[in-house]
Amino acid sequence: MDKLSLAKTTTDPEILDELSKNIDFWVRCEVALNSNTTPKTLDYLSRDEDYGVRGRVAYNSNTLLKTLDYLSKDERWHVRSWVARNSNTLPKTLKQMSIDENHETVKYYIKNNSNCSEETWKYLSALEILKTLPKVST
Repeated sequence: MDKLSLAKTTTDPEILDELSKNIDFWVRCEVALNSNTTPKTLDYLSRDEDYGVRGRVAYNSNTLLKTLDYLSKDERWHVRSWVARNSNTLPKTLKQMSIDENHETVKYYIKNNSNCSEETWKYLSALEILKTLPKVST
């Protein structure tokens, strides 16, 4: 079996840990998506050079809360959007993301996360309304 197929199908955390160091981007992506990948391996992959791998880590339900918090500050909006979509992301992380965020797609996913607090939801809604108001010239 080739390494890509193995990364997709294995349930062995030790094999997944070994494959997380593979040079092939696609192998690391599949390790990051595998539901049998340990939080420790996912934490390692959260620092991957490729944002595609980091985004898949943010999507995995085994990713530790501290790792999701780390990824919520990623330079790439794609990664932050997956953090915002993860149903395990804490309300306080979503709140901080809403304050710091400038990408509309990420804001959308924050607002639609079941862990989004009412306060954060109202804040993001108010920002949307403010954008629709006409500019006042002095």
